[in-house]
Amino acid sequence: MNEQQKLLERGSNTWSKDSIRLILTPSSTAKATYFYTQEVGYFKTRYPYFSERQNLDSFLIVYTVSGKGHLKYEGHSYTLTKGQCFFIHCEQHHLYSTDEKEDWEFLWIHFNGNSALGYYKEFIQNGFHILNCRDDFLMERTLWRIIALHEKRDLTTELVTSNLINSILTELLLQTASREADTFLIPDYVKKIAREIDKNFKSEHSLSYFEELTHRSRYHIAKEFKKYMGISIHEYIIVTRISYAKELLKYSELSVGEIAFEAGVNHVTHFINLFKAREGITPLAYRKAWRDTI
Repeated sequence: MNEQQKLLERGSNTWSKDSIRLILTPSSTAKATYFYTQEVGYFKTRYPYFSERQNLDSFLIVYTVSGKGHLKYEGHSYTLTKGQCFFIHCEQHHLYSTDEKEDWEFLWIHFNGNSALGYYKEFIQNGFHILNCRDDFLMERTLWRIIALHEKRDLTTELVTSNLINSILTELLLQTASREADTFLIPDYVKKIAREIDKNFKSEHSLSYFEELTHRSRYHIAKEFKKYMGISIHEYIIVTRISYAKELLKYSELSVGEIAFEAGVNHVTHFINLFKAREGITPLAYRKAWRDTI
C-alpha cells in the first residue's frame, strides 16, 4: 500500500449502550469461496456520530431503521431516512453521520467476496443512488439474522451468512432494475404472464399455454419476458415456487415432501436439488437456520 492508498479511518463513536458491533475474522474457505462478513452491527447514534473512511477493502450496506443520517460519497451528499439504504465501495472516500437534530438508528454490514465487486458495479451501472427499500421487513430481518448467526457461531454460520448476503444483494439489484424500468413500460402481456404465474405457480404451464393466453408466439413471449423480467419464464416459475416453499419452511410444520407438493414440485429429490441450487443449502438446513435465529 503506497502513500496514495493509505487507509483513512476516523470517526466519533457516539452510540447507545445497547448498540451492537461484531468484528469478525472469516475463515480461509469463506474468503476463497463465499460472501463473508467483516463487521456487522446495529447502532443507535446521536450527534456528533460520524464515520469517515477511504481505501478500505470492503463493501458496506447501511439500512436506516429510524431517524435521520447523512452520507457524502463520490462528491455528492444524501439524506437518509427510515426504510432507506445505501451500498458503497469503501475504497472510495465516504463519510456518513447523524443529523444534528435527530438521532439515527441503523443496521449495517461490512462484507466482501469474489463476486462483491461485480454486484457493486451492476448496482451503480446507471449511477449511484440511495434506495427506498420496497421490502423493509426483508432487509431489517435479514441483517438481524446475520447478527444473530455470528453471536452464536457454528459450522454453518459462514455458509448461511453468505446466502443471506447474496439475498440482500439480489434484492438491491432487483429493485435497481425496477427503478430503471420506470424509464420504459413493461408490456401488459408480460405483466399478464407474471400475474398468472404468481397466482397459479403450482400448475404446469407450457409456452403453448401462454401463447393462447397472450395471442403471441412462444418465441416472442420467451424473448420479451426475459428482456423485461430479467429471467426466463421457466426460472420465474421455479423462483416463485421456492419463495412459497421458504414461507412454509419458516412457518409450518409440514415435511419437506409435503412442502414440495404444496409448491408444485411432485418429486421431493428434484425439489431439494432446485432449492439447494438457488439458496445454497437444503430445505431442512434453511428451516433450521431460520428457526435458530428466532
